[in-house]
Amino acid sequence: MCQGDMQAIAVATDFLGVNYYFPEVVAHAPGAGPMQARVVAPDNVERTAFGWEVAPEGMTTLLQRVERDYCPGAIYITENGSTYDDVPAADGEVQDVQRRDYLIRHLAAAREALAQGVPLKGYFAWSLIDNFEWAEGYTRRFGLTHVDFATQRRTLKQSGKWYRAFLRGDAGPPA
Repeated sequence: MCQGDMQAIAVATDFLGVNYYFPEVVAHAPGAGPMQARVVAPDNVERTAFGWEVAPEGMTTLLQRVERDYCPGAIYITENGSTYDDVPAADGEVQDVQRRDYLIRHLAAAREALAQGVPLKGYFAWSLIDNFEWAEGYTRRFGLTHVDFATQRRTLKQSGKWYRAFLRGDAGPPA
């Protein structure tokens, strides 16, 4: 660290970006790696195709904690999304009801955080299109738009149509 570094970085931030996908509970586990901890995976919970727990209430809890502990002036959900096994029907449509419901529930959780006083200024769904995931390649689909990777044809999924209507104010508030 050089002289003046702390003074240079000790300035107010414009916002804090939070990526939220799923909660994890950890437990002390002597001998288990450098952190002496292990992940405790709950049974009988809803999961995405990736095996991630679907827990919108966890996002509300996290946002409340970030606000309480760090008092940022503004918070944005910079990533939030889910992966499911999207398969186009014979007519080409992708009826990804699970992703649509995931979005609805997480937007409702964001709304609850706002009601609790969290300075949440924006929400970004991950991702607008199916893409190459750094650890999974093309095997996981997060997008609101289906991409045929062989032809690059793009088809707006049911979740994308709902999200578009929501953003336009045509879908009503999340439940």
